[in-house]
Amino acid sequence: MSDDNNDQASSIPQLSVIMPVYNGHDFILKSLPPLIEMMKRGEVVEVIVVDDTSTDDTPLLAKQMGARVIPSGGRLGPGAARNKAASEAKGEILWFIDADVIVHHDAAGYLHEGFSEPGVVAVFGSYDDTPPAQNFLSQYKNLVHHFYHHRGRKEASTFWSGCGAVRKEAFLETGGFDVVKYTRPSIEDIELGYRLREAGGKILLIPELQSTHLKEWRFMNLVHTEIFCRAIPWSRLMIEQTGVVDDLNVSRMERLRAVVAILFFVTVIAVLFSLLPWWSAALVFIFTGFMNRELFSLFYRRKGLLFALAGLAYHQFYYLYSSLAFAYAMLEARLKH
Repeated sequence: MSDDNNDQASSIPQLSVIMPVYNGHDFILKSLPPLIEMMKRGEVVEVIVVDDTSTDDTPLLAKQMGARVIPSGGRLGPGAARNKAASEAKGEILWFIDADVIVHHDAAGYLHEGFSEPGVVAVFGSYDDTPPAQNFLSQYKNLVHHFYHHRGRKEASTFWSGCGAVRKEAFLETGGFDVVKYTRPSIEDIELGYRLREAGGKILLIPELQSTHLKEWRFMNLVHTEIFCRAIPWSRLMIEQTGVVDDLNVSRMERLRAVVAILFFVTVIAVLFSLLPWWSAALVFIFTGFMNRELFSLFYRRKGLLFALAGLAYHQFYYLYSSLAFAYAMLEARLKH
């Protein structure tokens, strides 16, 4: 290799992969191999698995597969586990990856590309549109995430730790993930993104930086997570600190679609009580389809007409409980004052 190539290689910031895991045997069998291959190719300097006091053979398996295993020292949760590894990581870039996420083979290249832009302190990507779990809610949730992250602004207002990277210096200077305020997995990555931007850093969303999500969602788990771990704490954060941002699933258009969803449910209730004719609900549903035509199109292309109709209907339910969560946070804030 020539001296010029050596200089160029040395100028590329090194990536340290950090993966928190608890009893993740089945997940890491799939998620670790591509990362270990990246390490062998020299694309990442290390793969750190932070074992959050698993009761199965996860730490032994991770070590056998080639990862550097760090014990968390107790059941800390993923945020605190990431913080622990960050201070020990060798790389200039901390690449956070969830244990149930399989990164695509070209992911490291997209990270390097993103961090080559001036002022960039964090980069994150998207789930792909082919989740392995075939039940309706898993397909729905994954495709919605894919949809939003492929239409978000390139210069993002938040951060995502499922597959996202941060400059180590900026991460440590801002204090890492806030695990005092967020004692369980919640919006600690979103809140970190706000602090990184407040400190003057730029965050990039690169949709081509893709990964496959292995999680299987069920109704109660999904609704509980979205209301109590996402919608309410994110609403509180926006009300107390940042205001409502115009990006991703809280953009102006998304808020308008939420209003249409509420109108749809009000119309359906009115029809059920014979206050309106049945066709009024049909008209509102058609209008709802028009407002959500891009998401409907994605559902249709990936899973067909019946899934697209069911996905569109469920998405209105998502708008409803998300709106109620925001209203709850607003009422809570007013009562405090």
